[in-house]
Amino acid sequence: MSGSHINDQVNQIEQLMQFVDPRSFSVLGSNGTFRNSTFTLFNPSTTQTPFFQVFDEAFLTILGPNPSFHEVASNATFPFAHEAPIFVPETDEVFFASSAGGPGGSDINHNNQIGKIGMQAVEVALQAVEGSGQAVDLPASIQMTNGGTGPFKSSLVFVTSGRGPLPPSIALVDPKNPENTTIILDNFFGRQFNSLNDVKIHPKSGALFFTDTTYGSLLQFRPPPLLPNQVYRLDPITRALRAVATNFDKCNGIAFSPNGEIAYVSDTGALGGSGVNQTEPATIFAYDVDPKTQAFLNRRILAYSDTGVPDGLQVDAQGNIYAGCGDGVHVWSPDGTLLGKFFIGTTAANMAFAGDGRLVILAATKIFVAKIAAKEGKVAFP
Repeated sequence: MSGSHINDQVNQIEQLMQFVDPRSFSVLGSNGTFRNSTFTLFNPSTTQTPFFQVFDEAFLTILGPNPSFHEVASNATFPFAHEAPIFVPETDEVFFASSAGGPGGSDINHNNQIGKIGMQAVEVALQAVEGSGQAVDLPASIQMTNGGTGPFKSSLVFVTSGRGPLPPSIALVDPKNPENTTIILDNFFGRQFNSLNDVKIHPKSGALFFTDTTYGSLLQFRPPPLLPNQVYRLDPITRALRAVATNFDKCNGIAFSPNGEIAYVSDTGALGGSGVNQTEPATIFAYDVDPKTQAFLNRRILAYSDTGVPDGLQVDAQGNIYAGCGDGVHVWSPDGTLLGKFFIGTTAANMAFAGDGRLVILAATKIFVAKIAAKEGKVAFP
């Protein structure tokens, strides 16, 4: 590569990065410009989105020497890419769900939509294309898909919020034949859940852990809640079910450290169904996972999001925690240091690694792909 090409590459990478020294804004002064809302973006630059906002040098290790960041799909009229990102290595596809309900979001009269996008097409284009990928038809028993993970024994795992009297559930879906679907849970000892929100597989035991919250009722597509906002553990073989964590305002995303010894749960209480209350949680909590019972113990705060609320969670192979927030994806180290952001200037509810080095970010009406050095956290169970 010639010297001019190397310089062009360096300049291109530098244009994708905004370095923000915490000392530069630690004191704004009596006449400073302060933010009065969690939904006012923190962006002390004119860098064009999307870009990497760097708060700590450790973020550069995550990005690697030659990162890239692109919008790869869009649909300006429909929030097609909001929930449940699942990467299927066998076909190199990412499945995802729209926001719950009709074109404007939650709707008692409409189910949401499932879609998928081929990563090979993304690799070829690496630019925004009008459209939302390929639609995927699921049976009518799958209502308001809100969280997803997998593959689990070659199946996608979707959790649903339910709709009207139709119960929230956990479903196993064949990615090659989505009509081949099995509901493995739709109640807690006879009581319907409130609205299942997110799900992860424990990296050692293979148990399914999922969050249940009241957003369906708050958004008026589910009846009044019957249970607290809680995290549950399901043995997918025996179907044994138990609550493992409680006392949330609105538990949302969930993830595990690579060794499965720490669980992370986001609480998005600041964003209720009827508006915003900035005194409520926009917080990620960390827990020790009991090695015998897998109950969540020793709750402590990992991080509080400065913009929006932390929705979906992922953890990379080094244990760094990624959360979809109000301006993009935030990344914290395991000790809670904010390392950086995948800054898109709007809410990124969820994200997932599409294998090592590819982070797919769902932003409702857009999908972004960042090519970085970080590797996905592997699930190690048989």
